[in-house]
Amino acid sequence: MPTFVVSIRLPETFDEEFISLIPQHRAFINQLLSEKIVEVYAISSDRSRGWVTMNGDDAAAVQAVVEQFPLYRYLHGVEIDELFIFDSTASRFPHISLN
Repeated sequence: MPTFVVSIRLPETFDEEFISLIPQHRAFINQLLSEKIVEVYAISSDRSRGWVTMNGDDAAAVQAVVEQFPLYRYLHGVEIDELFIFDSTASRFPHISLN
């Protein structure tokens, strides 16, 4: 299954409605992580940008999932790029210790 990176821009300020949706959004992301749809979820330290690495059949399927994010209507400039290579320490087998 192809892997995609989704780049998002968050609003400059967070109103009360945005803040109230964060727990629901995090629960949804956690569900997608447990289902292996989302591989990585990251937000920049200044909370202006985010990156989500996702598995999907194609960009349209990934877009359909992103549109289900509870915070979707607040996201600006959503970009979806299919990755040619995606390698991480998390996807490797753990080192075996003979102790």
